[in-house]
Amino acid sequence: MQTRMTEMLGIKHPIIQGGMQWGGLAELASAVSNAGGLGILTALTQPTPDDLLKEIERCRGMTDKPFAVNLTILPTIKPVPYEEYAQAIVDSGIKIVETAGRNPEPYLPLFKDAGIIVIHKCTSIRHSLKAQKIGCDVVSVDGFECAGHPGEDDVTNMILLPLAARRLKIPYVASGGLGDGMGLAAALAMGAEGINMGTRFMVTKEAPIHDKVKQAMVDASELDTSLIYRTLRNTARVFKNSVAERVLEIESRDGPTSFEDIQPLVQGVKGRELFEGGDLDKGIWSAGMVLGLIDDIPTCEELITSIVEEAEEIISQRLNQLVSA
Repeated sequence: MQTRMTEMLGIKHPIIQGGMQWGGLAELASAVSNAGGLGILTALTQPTPDDLLKEIERCRGMTDKPFAVNLTILPTIKPVPYEEYAQAIVDSGIKIVETAGRNPEPYLPLFKDAGIIVIHKCTSIRHSLKAQKIGCDVVSVDGFECAGHPGEDDVTNMILLPLAARRLKIPYVASGGLGDGMGLAAALAMGAEGINMGTRFMVTKEAPIHDKVKQAMVDASELDTSLIYRTLRNTARVFKNSVAERVLEIESRDGPTSFEDIQPLVQGVKGRELFEGGDLDKGIWSAGMVLGLIDDIPTCEELITSIVEEAEEIISQRLNQLVSA
């Protein structure tokens, strides 16, 4: 299954492991890359740019296949030296970067001078067109179904992907609500060159996440996510637990919401401790509606192989028979 994405990135299968805070470590990224997809390390999971350089080298010791680094630019409780992380990525020799959050334009000259392919995550067509205009090589189109920050428009991939096919000249991948071969086949049918999966890769054997968290996601349904920060116009889709419900209760009060009111509940360090210790109500963690499609904990190789085989069968058998009939 060859697409513009597999050719551009030098990967076997058109499947990308999205960047994920606290989960994007060498164990997962290397496993995805070794299975023929594109693994991604998450820069800000590392406490310093120097630690990121060490993690990149550690990942290189675990795979000889291409992998990328995610740099997510968002408002944070503690100031982040984004320029230093960007320079560390360049210094490492990485050739593929996934950017997300705010406009990556300030970092593009640095990345482009180093010959780096930039994939930017967008939650709307207007942002996708902007990413194309400023020089991004690929857009990851994130529908309302996605984990993390789905934007404020609430438009699903069934609309976003065909719109991207009509309006974009650069290649794009589908992100949000994807976790099986049906999703891959559908994304390709709507013009995407591949798929980006975050939540689904969290529930694999190699993901550096406590087994209790993985099992909770297996047991969950498509209804078990919450949209928090809506009152702050910084919407995030997270797993529905007692902490998320507490945040929603605070946001539902009369009057404007102050971030200081919810800050103790949503501190990033609590999410890291949750992943490490398995206490499901320690903090919050990103999870998409694709939870409803997750019913096992495979290896990355098993997952990617099953997705590709299912998509190929759908395309070559079911769809071909419909046309032939």
